Amino acid sequence: MISTSRKYRRTARTGLALAPLLALAACGGGGGTDASAEAGSGKGTISVWAHQGQKNEASALQNAVKSFNSSQNKIKVDLKLIPEADYTKTITATDAAELPDVMEFDGPTMANFVYNKKLAPIDTYVSAKTMSNATDASKAQGEVGGKHYGLGMFDSGLGIYGNKKLLDAAGVKYPKGLSDAWTADQFTAALKTLKAKDPDGKTVDLQESGGYAKEWGTYGFAPIVWSAGGSLLKDGKAEGALDTPAVVSALKTFQSWKPYVDPNTDGNAFAKGRVALSWVGHWMYPAYSEALGDDLVVLPLPDFGNGPKTGQGSWAWGIGADTKNAKAAGTFLDTLLNDTNVTAMTTANGAVPATKTALAKSSLYKQGGPLQLFADQLAKPCGDSDITKSCVAVTRPVTAGYPTVTAKFSEALNSVYGGADPKSALQKAARAIDQDFSDNAGYKIP
Repeated sequence: MISTSRKYRRTARTGLALAPLLALAACGGGGGTDASAEAGSGKGTISVWAHQGQKNEASALQNAVKSFNSSQNKIKVDLKLIPEADYTKTITATDAAELPDVMEFDGPTMANFVYNKKLAPIDTYVSAKTMSNATDASKAQGEVGGKHYGLGMFDSGLGIYGNKKLLDAAGVKYPKGLSDAWTADQFTAALKTLKAKDPDGKTVDLQESGGYAKEWGTYGFAPIVWSAGGSLLKDGKAEGALDTPAVVSALKTFQSWKPYVDPNTDGNAFAKGRVALSWVGHWMYPAYSEALGDDLVVLPLPDFGNGPKTGQGSWAWGIGADTKNAKAAGTFLDTLLNDTNVTAMTTANGAVPATKTALAKSSLYKQGGPLQLFADQLAKPCGDSDITKSCVAVTRPVTAGYPTVTAKFSEALNSVYGGADPKSALQKAARAIDQDFSDNAGYKIP
């Protein structure tokens, strides 16, 4: 079984645990026109930067580069892997002129890098085939101002893993898919029913040990806000979106779950059968499947009134703003995002393929596969603004001010979990977010 610390390193590798983000919002001047990427000859050596995640991911990327370099003699890729803990900070601290031709970035950082003129639009340089094969959710994460600045090899999603044996023993009926997701009240009732059969009364793992005042707080529990009909940001403002009565009520419900939560300090709460439910993402499937076998079921998050919701988004690839060879960069991205490489990468890290063809072939995520729910959720993308009842996968706000949004929301969530008044905590967060946006002219990207 994966230890708690290693488990959260895995969480980070799916694009959830970002490097400290507040520094991003303050860097550079921002604003201006599109960066000065030049098409170039489409030949020669191009530099590529990527985060050095788990060993299998790094090997898959290195193999993709090696295969690309040996398959033709016009373009040579020079790959540089940077430790994950330092990666975002390195891009932030590097002048645009010194950045590589192609670089990987964590999805929510994209808009800030665009704002600070470190990424160029890729629409002209990747093929129409590559763009059309990207899932809608992946394209939503990579789009700002009507232009695409990034596409991913893989995506992410949240759900509730259930122990069928424990649920059945307690007489708890559980959802079969998105169409019959638990309501928030039904989820709460399930926790109460399970408590009666549980020796210590702890019936659910909410990944508390990951820390709610971090990116896990936003990624893991912003779906409650969206499912309650609210938003972290709407039309550039948090007040009136984040602190609505419905969101306040939803976070009161979240707060009420604390007595049922196993702190999971050893990382084994669900795998060892101490709890019947675990609120987490696709990345825990390998460990949970190994531990529970046929007793493992995958359920959607509860519906707070606006339909069940999930977060999405992960690492993506883009073109450096000051590249002199964007054509060659685009050619490499076309190859990197083909079925062979996407399948190799998602086999290595267990993530959801971010291309339509690789997703359809995936043994885990295809129709009838054990993780079909995650694919079904991503097939109903909301983007980051039009969060209706019928869509499911919501992109975290695509804004250069995201570092402030996530910091203030996660702080509020953590304080609510600790007993603070939800209304006061959310109002405080909304005011702080709006003040920061006001101070930075709304982080407008032309």
